[in-house]
Amino acid sequence: MYQQELAVARRAAHEAAAIIRRYASNRKELSIELKGRHDLVTEADVETEKKIRKVIATHFPDDDFFGEESHKNEKISSGRTWIVDPIDGTTNFAHGFPIFCVSIALMEAGELRVGVVLEVNSAQLFYAVQGQGAYLNEEEIFVSQNTEPSQLLLGTGFPYRDLDLLDDYMKLFQVFMRETHGVRRPGSACYDLCCMAAGWLDGFFEYALSPWDVAAGALIIKEAGGTVTDWEGGEKWLHGRRIICGNKDVHSYLLKRIRENVSEENRAATGPAYVS
Repeated sequence: MYQQELAVARRAAHEAAAIIRRYASNRKELSIELKGRHDLVTEADVETEKKIRKVIATHFPDDDFFGEESHKNEKISSGRTWIVDPIDGTTNFAHGFPIFCVSIALMEAGELRVGVVLEVNSAQLFYAVQGQGAYLNEEEIFVSQNTEPSQLLLGTGFPYRDLDLLDDYMKLFQVFMRETHGVRRPGSACYDLCCMAAGWLDGFFEYALSPWDVAAGALIIKEAGGTVTDWEGGEKWLHGRRIICGNKDVHSYLLKRIRENVSEENRAATGPAYVS
């Protein structure tokens, strides 16, 4: 099941990447706007999302579409909905830092069914269909089996829209810098998640993320054998702006440290009610 949807998502990702590369080759002419204080959007984001939407609508005209640049705060319907980030890592893209991705996911009946993430510069294509495993360029991938904190390499992001948890976040960095091999921040949440799915990172945590940041990558992690929850160990990670990922033991370790260093109020899932 969902093989046609996967094929369409892959095609849409590759066509989107071609547009992004065209803009990247002429970056000096790139038009950049601010959606918020540190939140960039470029003409490449807008054009790329339109292309993805067109490709999907050609094959699935009755499906709903929920894109970062066009959602206008409407809710994700209970029907078939494509959740899309045309360029995850726009700030990287705008500055020429070579990690940015196209992220496309299909949700149906409240379940993520298909996830595709294409890192534009390396052409690494991560993908998964619910119940059918996770893959990187046709090779099956699995999460890391490391369990010892001192051997872990973690991924995270530095929030730029919501700085209310910054003090607690700094506490977490101190703990993880002392207890693990280190913390990495490539600058694209969906790429971070895919790095974890491939076993290159052992765990991931972040807050202030939106559905288009995590939908595809989280499905890929689950299909690679990982655990995904919010900061209270619950299921509000897609819409609640808090996410923890890892194998079972790493997830438990991250959850324990977050509970020890982040107030209950700040652990609680929050954010726009994107679900209808």
